[in-house]
Amino acid sequence: QVHLEESGGGLVHPGDSLRLSCAASERTFSSHGMGWFRQAPGKEREFVAAISWTGSTTVYLDSLKGRFTISRDKAKNTVYLQMNSLTPEDTAVYYCAAAALGVGPEFSRYEYWGQGTQVTVSS
Repeated sequence: QVHLEESGGGLVHPGDSLRLSCAASERTFSSHGMGWFRQAPGKEREFVAAISWTGSTTVYLDSLKGRFTISRDKAKNTVYLQMNSLTPEDTAVYYCAAAALGVGPEFSRYEYWGQGTQVTVSS
């Protein structure tokens, strides 16, 4: 059974950093690309970043390049999202997702989704 579980969310101040984790079942992790999405209150879910199953390819939402970094640890079956210089506009529920074919921003590419972790940036 495919399972994705996010963790690491919380309440932080503007300018702080946070690292999200997504633990995946081995079957999912070893063959799937992984992505992060987020959904702010009253807004549609948007793509944040993705990484190929080899880790050799990463894709980012343009506006987040240089501030967010996606990575994966195959030994731990975990994908990470390092978020720096957080602003209130980053407040959202963050979801990880797994894609069997390639990586990219399209929702339809992703077959499996976690339950999400809340990130709140507030002074």
